[in-house]
Amino acid sequence: MPVNKLALIRYKAIDRCLQNHYRKWTLDDLVAAVSEAVYEFEGIKSGVGKRTVQLDIQHMRSERFGFNAPIVVVERKFYIYEDRNYSISNTPISEYDVSKLKEVVGLMRQLKGLGYFQDLSTMVARLEDKILKQGNEGRSYIDLDKNEQLKGLEYIELIHAAILKKTVLLIEYQSFKAREAKEEHFHPHLLKQYNNRWFVLGSFKKSNTPILLALDRINSLREDTANAYRPASVDVFTYFDDVIGVSKTMKQRASNIVLRLRREQLPYLTTKPLHPSQTILKEEEGFVLINIKVIWNYELEREIIGMGELVEVLSPRRLREKIANRLGQALSVYKTEED
Repeated sequence: MPVNKLALIRYKAIDRCLQNHYRKWTLDDLVAAVSEAVYEFEGIKSGVGKRTVQLDIQHMRSERFGFNAPIVVVERKFYIYEDRNYSISNTPISEYDVSKLKEVVGLMRQLKGLGYFQDLSTMVARLEDKILKQGNEGRSYIDLDKNEQLKGLEYIELIHAAILKKTVLLIEYQSFKAREAKEEHFHPHLLKQYNNRWFVLGSFKKSNTPILLALDRINSLREDTANAYRPASVDVFTYFDDVIGVSKTMKQRASNIVLRLRREQLPYLTTKPLHPSQTILKEEEGFVLINIKVIWNYELEREIIGMGELVEVLSPRRLREKIANRLGQALSVYKTEED
């Protein structure tokens, strides 16, 4: 069981008192010291009662939180540490803390591959060292979706700082379609991750139209404080609400997409909807009709095609025809002259 913040403040106050061997501490003295600490750190003026401090002493004596504090009473009224060198600050990490920390360390180890989290390296090393001393192997049983070899991760920290400070960036960028890179002034507004890739939403100096740049297509970037920062022309926190993925333009509008799925897919789509707008329109024998209201983009097509024979697009008709055409082209790849 973890120690809550208020209890820890009380334990530390008692610990500080008992480490002072030049004074004898009665229960009343400890109550006064604990009450003062609670007021100092939490602003609680009501203080604490004797019963609370007595229970705290019992908890510190026990193995419950891993303290095993050697608190004894002498002369029937004074509390002391029997071991004069003892302090709860010197106690090893409890088994409960180790079990929690080993998962945290595993997660941090996975995150530290990102440029923005590079400062975690030394922190992780210190935690791993502490945990390994407790006999724990430091492994994590939570595996994040990550790609530490992905280009552009080193720019996350600088872009995030520029967004917070409202600073213009001078970016050398080369899209997949461009033959060569171009250097332009860019006003960053939001970092976005999708499908294990990182993007930044912003606008170029020449236009306030939102544009999304992939971090793995950035060749270089640096701050440019000589140019004034321009706020976003859209609400960046809701900008992606009407899409699956990241692809959209200002001219596009969300439309109703009606899909017929095999009933066995329903449990998966209930626990993980295609989109927050997903609703069930009708249940038929062996099938279910659902509706999502999103912008028609590449990521939507990929989601539908990825479900293969388990889904059928009913409307809009143009999307139905597009998916049928793409599936036909895919099928032709597998046909041979012998067929």
